Amino acid sequence: MKSILPHLYDGHMMQQYKGAPLGELSPHVFAVADVAYRAMINEGKSNSILVSGESGAGKTETTKMLMRYLAFLGGRAATEGRTVEQQVLESNPVLEAFGNAKTVRNNNSSRFGKFVEIQFDKQGRISGAAIRTYLLERSRVCQISDPERNYHCFYLLCAAPQEEIDKYKLANPKSFRYLNQSRCYELVGVSDAHEYLATRRAMDIVGISAKEQEAIFRVVAAILHVGNIEFTKGSEVDSSVPKDDKAKFHLKMTAELLMCDPDALEDALCKRVMITPEEVIKRSLDPQSAAISRDGLAKTIYSRLFDWLVDKINVSIGQDASSKSLIGVLDIYGFESFKTNSFEQFCINFTNEKLQQHFNQHVFKMEQEEYTKEQIDWSYIEFVDNQDVLDLIEKKPGGIVALLDEACMFPKSTHETFANKIYQTFKTHKRFIKPKLSRTDFTIAHYAGEVLYQSDQFLDKNKDYVVPEHQDLLGASKCSFVAGLFPPLPEETAKSSKFSSIGSRFKLQLQSLMETLNSTEPHYIRCVKPNNLLKPAVFENVNIMQQLRCGGVLEAIRISCAGYPTRKPFFEFINRFGLLAPEALEGNYDEKVACAKILEKKGLKGFQIGKTKVFLRAGQMAELDARRAEVLSIAAKTIQRRVRTHYARKRFIALRQATVVLQSICREYLRRRMQLICFYVCLVLTCRSLACKVFHGMQKEAAAVKIQKHLRKHQARTTYNKLHVSVLVVQTGLRAMAARKEFRFKRQSKAAIILQAVWRCHRAAKYFKRLKRGSIAAQTQMRGKIARRELRKLKMAARETGALKEAKDALEKRVEELNWRLQLEKRLRTDLEEAKAQEITKLQNSLQEMQTKLDESNALIVKEREAAKKALEEAPPVVQETQVMVEDTAKVESLTAEVDSLKASLESEKQRAEENETKYNEAQTSGEERCKKLEETEKKVSQLQENLTRLEEKLTNLESENQVLRQQAVSMTPNKFLSGRSRSIIQRAAESGHIPGDAKIPLDLHSPSVNHRESELEDKPQKSLNEKQQENQELLIRCIAQHLGFAGNRPIAACIIYKCLLQWRSFEVERTSIFDRIIQTIGNAIETQDNNDILAYWLSNASTLLLLLQRTLKASGAAGMAPQRRRSSSATLFGRMTQSFRGAPQGVNLSLINGGMSGGVDTLRQVEAKYPALLFKQQLTAYVEKIYGMIRDNLKKEISPLLGLCIQAPRTSRASLVKGSSRSVGNTEAQRALIAHWQGIVKSLGNFLNTLKANYVPPFLVRKVFTQIFSFINVQLFNSLLLRRECCSFSNGEYVKAGLAELEHWCYKATDEYAGSAWDELKHIRQAIGFLVIHQKPKKTLDEISHDLCPVLSIQQLYRISTMYWDDKYGTHSVSSDVISNMRVLMTEDSNNAVSNSFLLDDDSSIPFSVDDISKSMKQIDISDIEPPPLIHENSGFSFLLPRAD
Repeated sequence: MKSILPHLYDGHMMQQYKGAPLGELSPHVFAVADVAYRAMINEGKSNSILVSGESGAGKTETTKMLMRYLAFLGGRAATEGRTVEQQVLESNPVLEAFGNAKTVRNNNSSRFGKFVEIQFDKQGRISGAAIRTYLLERSRVCQISDPERNYHCFYLLCAAPQEEIDKYKLANPKSFRYLNQSRCYELVGVSDAHEYLATRRAMDIVGISAKEQEAIFRVVAAILHVGNIEFTKGSEVDSSVPKDDKAKFHLKMTAELLMCDPDALEDALCKRVMITPEEVIKRSLDPQSAAISRDGLAKTIYSRLFDWLVDKINVSIGQDASSKSLIGVLDIYGFESFKTNSFEQFCINFTNEKLQQHFNQHVFKMEQEEYTKEQIDWSYIEFVDNQDVLDLIEKKPGGIVALLDEACMFPKSTHETFANKIYQTFKTHKRFIKPKLSRTDFTIAHYAGEVLYQSDQFLDKNKDYVVPEHQDLLGASKCSFVAGLFPPLPEETAKSSKFSSIGSRFKLQLQSLMETLNSTEPHYIRCVKPNNLLKPAVFENVNIMQQLRCGGVLEAIRISCAGYPTRKPFFEFINRFGLLAPEALEGNYDEKVACAKILEKKGLKGFQIGKTKVFLRAGQMAELDARRAEVLSIAAKTIQRRVRTHYARKRFIALRQATVVLQSICREYLRRRMQLICFYVCLVLTCRSLACKVFHGMQKEAAAVKIQKHLRKHQARTTYNKLHVSVLVVQTGLRAMAARKEFRFKRQSKAAIILQAVWRCHRAAKYFKRLKRGSIAAQTQMRGKIARRELRKLKMAARETGALKEAKDALEKRVEELNWRLQLEKRLRTDLEEAKAQEITKLQNSLQEMQTKLDESNALIVKEREAAKKALEEAPPVVQETQVMVEDTAKVESLTAEVDSLKASLESEKQRAEENETKYNEAQTSGEERCKKLEETEKKVSQLQENLTRLEEKLTNLESENQVLRQQAVSMTPNKFLSGRSRSIIQRAAESGHIPGDAKIPLDLHSPSVNHRESELEDKPQKSLNEKQQENQELLIRCIAQHLGFAGNRPIAACIIYKCLLQWRSFEVERTSIFDRIIQTIGNAIETQDNNDILAYWLSNASTLLLLLQRTLKASGAAGMAPQRRRSSSATLFGRMTQSFRGAPQGVNLSLINGGMSGGVDTLRQVEAKYPALLFKQQLTAYVEKIYGMIRDNLKKEISPLLGLCIQAPRTSRASLVKGSSRSVGNTEAQRALIAHWQGIVKSLGNFLNTLKANYVPPFLVRKVFTQIFSFINVQLFNSLLLRRECCSFSNGEYVKAGLAELEHWCYKATDEYAGSAWDELKHIRQAIGFLVIHQKPKKTLDEISHDLCPVLSIQQLYRISTMYWDDKYGTHSVSSDVISNMRVLMTEDSNNAVSNSFLLDDDSSIPFSVDDISKSMKQIDISDIEPPPLIHENSGFSFLLPRAD
């Protein structure tokens, strides 16, 4: 643990827990040790830490960590360079060697209890330490059970250096009786030789001298020799003597090692001295009593030796007698319940009952004291009291221990009488149970569960006689060490009873231990072992719960939860949860009142407030923490917002300041630049005035210089002309030389370029041709591979012709339905358009009528107005005017009212027209949408019709392909060509010159002359050599048609065929019929496709023969010269099969080069094969693949009906599956019937495997078959799971999981040699079932499901399982809605991917191997010693098959 998680136990972690209150930090071993140390310092009272747990849970490691932390707190300086903690740890190898042993659950189990007392002075510094041991398992020295071991020291001594072994006359552990009762002698990953040297070094460190070490191991060797002393009846009645010389040798070696007299040792083992008042009587012991005496001596010696070692270690460590305070660390074994429980388990469980009572009382006492101290209202809490179990075991005089001691005191008592005694005594005890089917076993109901004890050896293991003869013998030993182990007994002890009970002494030691624990303040550490496999990261839930129950942890939790498990002081509570109610802190309230306000504000009920603490019910602390986390989260967000604002403003101010500084620098730079420009202008003006003065002087100098210049010019020109002429001459010569040199260089360069161009062209052309050949070869292979794959698919499709017809019928029905819907839509659309047109016409007509009425009304109004005007003009001036006005006004008003009514009707008509127009637009829109839907429907119909057409074409092609295959299979033996014997005769006649010259033209095998010559040769009375060979071939065919069996693991038929073909040189001839006849024989044999035995027999023969051909035949170098009539590639099964049923093509004349075979036929040789041999190899390969497919398909047919029953649990038995296991016989039979279908599959697989093994089918092919079978199972089960909702239930998942466990067990039994990776093929169904049976699905995220739980399944598959899942057992829900929505999003993103849209799996029925794979996987076959079958054994023509004498 420390090596795996070093950071949890280093100095930094110690510093963290130093002085920290219990519960403030995470639970830790250091926290318990710190509490114990602080309590000892503050209260001045000793403390103890009880470390318990089952074997292998880490108690010893925990004890080491506690001592390290206490040494860290105590801080004592080193003594002789070593601290007390180091000295205690250094003694561990010695104690483990002599006190530890391998048990069923742990390879290094402590078989004694260890109580380490660490003593402290008044300042709290370590002042000493002592180790107290309890309850050493003495009976293990003489009796062990398989697969346990005895104490380590015996095996270490047997693995000591050779000189040590010779000195003590030791041997292998198997030769000693005390060690060979178990078959386990070594530990995995542990070297006993290295451990022996480490123990010797530890003894040196502890302070055990070399002389004492030598004496210790002499005693250990003597115990081994004592165990091998066997006894037999002596000459006197009821006497015993050593059985044989071997027993006498071990007796002598024991006496020599113990340095005592051999005769005295024999008398001490075989005789007893009885002292009476009158005389001293020597009584002989029978062999059984002598063996008991021998074992008692061995146990006594070993017990005294172990006690001496503990005392020596304590002396080495040093103790402080004046110490008043100590911390004790108890490391003792935990509760044990095995398949066989004897006296040792009885004592161990008795100890744990005592410790459990102490633990319960302590926990209950702490709870009650806490409630009383805080003065809160509480009710009495009931807890499990195991006092009745303790009374049953230890009560006097009627306890089991007392009855056992009583039985041991009577010589004639047996385990049966003891069992009857306890049956009668405790028949009414509620904790004691008598088994129905046993006369000596008994069961005790412990606090951790019921334990069945076997009392067969209780009496023998409880007896511990203090034999005076043993005491006197070893006390008088010449070895001071042995004599020191057996000091003289006090006179009172010597006069007392000789009988001593191990159980009674065990009880006294336990009582002493409990007194020590009761005098200290206890603290508890429970060690839990996660699994029994001793592997990391594996947790067995049931096992862990059992350990927690055995350790009393669950009971302690129940007691704590029944009251107030969470308690906090007022200050801590307000400091932690005050932010939930700030008003309680702002007011001047008392701490108690503030705590009450906080709890009342949050609405909690059932809490209690004591004097100094707040007591909360279970779960209330978590609720407060959740609300506190919410408040802190809001506060943190507010702080983050303010801080980010501050940082942003700070950056803005800094940026603004930097901008101002940059602007000032730029402006200063421009100002200085202007100043420099003004200065340069002034300087130029000054320079010009000075230049005018200097100019005149310079003119005079210029004139003088000009005169000098012309003179010098004339002289220089003259010199230059002379030099120019000379230079021209020299340059001309040099340039001519350079031109010639350059010309030669260019000519050479041009020639080199031409050569390079030609070479590069040649190289490029050569590379192109090589690349072209390679490309053609690669394309040929790829096309062949594609063709084979397409053929397999076509075959599968051909097998599923019925399914295609059903699909065709379904599609036809679908097309008819779509056509009907299309016609219906068309009719509805037509009717709708007609109704629309009629309604529009009506609306238009009504609108026109209203418009006409409106026009007429307007015209009438105009006419009336004109008539009114005329009447006004013609009327008299006064009276008539008034009358006319009145009449006209009435008319006008009536006309106005009529116009208003017309306008209102017009508006209503317009409104109706608008409404009709709106309805028309809506109808038009819906009509367009329906048109679009109709067009889409028409497109779908056209697509479906195209698909239907393609499927019909595919079905037609498959039917034609099947018909061709049937025709080819029927025509097994072609009759178009001549027999091989006739062709051979004609060839030999042509070669020997017997055929006339006009017959030596390219041979026509069908000509009448050839047939005539053949008939003449066959009519000859004398048999020719070819006829003899033909008879041999006939005999070989009749022989291999029988079941020849196997020689070892080699098929006889394949070996005989290979030897004959090699001897007859059939591979090297241009034409022969033997190959066709062999292929025909194999084809006739496998016509019965349902007989797997025959198919397996021929698969073994065909694969073996193919292996021999693969390693023998090699293609000829002139293979490329084959005529064009030869098939280009027959790589696929269909191509090979069509060729295999023909003879050699007519007119073929292959000129293959002979490979030159030499030697016998017993060794594999490389032969250059001709065309018939290569064709035979292809045909044989096709038959291997064909037989393999037939065997595989037969097994699929056999298990297919069972797979349909295995995917769903039967409803009649599902209730028993949901309720779990029951003790009733009916439910057991129901559960057996439940998995009967799975067992049927397992049985089929087992029978199939046995058939393949019996026929010695190569393991490579067996692995391939089962890989494809398991893939088929995976596909069928997984697809059924996705297509049937009733299968996606919790109970059905458990049912399928149980079935998969059966398959896994079968794979384990079949071994990897035959099963291979078949189990991995079930990954889809395994992960799907695992998803169905996991709990708390709503808490799982999509990432956990897709990457951790089901990495193989696609999103579509996960979505379908999640939506179809239903829990018929616990009523739980599937995954959360967020996960479902995320799955939909991912499915939408992948909708364009055709592969991802398919959630079903496809079954792969292809041939998963090639000839090279078979050749690489199979071992070399030796065919030299194969005996020929009886049919050809005596035939002289097959004498080459007989094994050679050498």
